[in-house]
Amino acid sequence: MNNLLKQQYIRLIECNNEEISILANTSAFIMQNFDDISWAGFYLLKNDELILGPFQGKIACTNIPLTKGVCGKAASSRKTVLVEDVHQFEGHIACDSESNSEIVVPLIKNNQLYGVLDLDSTSFGRFSKEDQIIFEEIAEILVQHL
Repeated sequence: MNNLLKQQYIRLIECNNEEISILANTSAFIMQNFDDISWAGFYLLKNDELILGPFQGKIACTNIPLTKGVCGKAASSRKTVLVEDVHQFEGHIACDSESNSEIVVPLIKNNQLYGVLDLDSTSFGRFSKEDQIIFEEIAEILVQHL
């Protein structure tokens, strides 16, 4: 992420101590600053499942078990999962039939899973390793402010 964009993001969230507002503005920030993303949002860990949090995009699945889908895999492994073609991902949960690629970044706060940042695109292969680095950086900044 370029330094100007990084500074804009930090300024957006640093003066806010309401988690829901920080998450909502992070979703909006991603949608406004990155091309070809159809859904950007969060699933938050609650009672051993992921619960839908703030997002931008089409209606979404509300509960995701830790054993299901790209979000569940990223959450349970605590590692980013980048999928070039979601239709080839075993166990993919199709909340939006137009979604073709996805990246999910786990949010780790104080060595505990907080949730995941989930990004979808209607394009195949939309997310690169460079994108992974950028979205992991956003996630790192984010958890410092939650």
